[in-house]
Amino acid sequence: MSFAVKFFCPRWGFETISWDTFLKQVKKANYAGIEWFPFAEKTDYKEVLGLLEYYDLDYAIVMAVTKPYHTFEQYLENLKQDLRRLLTIRDEYKSPIFVSAQTGREFFDYPQIKQCLAICDQLELEFKTPIYQETHRNKWSFAAHTVAPVLDKHTNLKLTLDVSHWFCVSESYLEDQQPAVNKAIAHAKHIHARVGHTQGPQVWDPALPEYAEALEAHLQIWDKWVARMRKTNTPITITPEFGPTPYLTKGNRTSSLRDEQWRVNLWMKDFLGDRYAQ
Repeated sequence: MSFAVKFFCPRWGFETISWDTFLKQVKKANYAGIEWFPFAEKTDYKEVLGLLEYYDLDYAIVMAVTKPYHTFEQYLENLKQDLRRLLTIRDEYKSPIFVSAQTGREFFDYPQIKQCLAICDQLELEFKTPIYQETHRNKWSFAAHTVAPVLDKHTNLKLTLDVSHWFCVSESYLEDQQPAVNKAIAHAKHIHARVGHTQGPQVWDPALPEYAEALEAHLQIWDKWVARMRKTNTPITITPEFGPTPYLTKGNRTSSLRDEQWRVNLWMKDFLGDRYAQ
């Protein structure tokens, strides 16, 4: 059995659009579901779950601790409370297929990271929902060289791999860190398909020729990951995750920033859909 790719559409950047309008557009664009940070907007979760069921769409949750904290112990408590609240957003018809968690901070030491991961493991078991650690600037997973040693100690750790952050942090395409990259590929369960470069986490437009090198650097990693997932008969999920402003800059764009974000993500989805078509 070889799995087709399921693409998820980010709710990020579209929080001001009604859920019915948004999900109707998502379904029409042939996404399999959405990736959603529920704390980013005030909404009726029951209504959203009902609409997801109506449109036959799955959902994944993305999260980060946003409440202020003054001690590490307070951060841990916030992490536990936030994850628990998010994991209860479900009903008899719909539950999150995974949580992509941006945990810790870039200055946390390993004993602190270990405690963050332990909370994720505990709640994953309790709610029977996979929790992936998202590679992200500002978090414990901010760079390839910091993640690799943790993967050695936590052999069952699962990643949402967003390598655009790592390219930006290292100001390179990680040519001299391939063992760490390959280790991350082996632990990745989901991909955030945003194209970054050595000077930023998001290119202007991945289709432009001036970003061919950046796109190719990402494709080399994504190709390896897709091949590995297919070899192990593991479901393949990808979120094209080009973000809104300030990730997306205005410049000389003629359409609205929201329309541009939708267009670029749809281009990424269709490009990868053709590339990985069976």
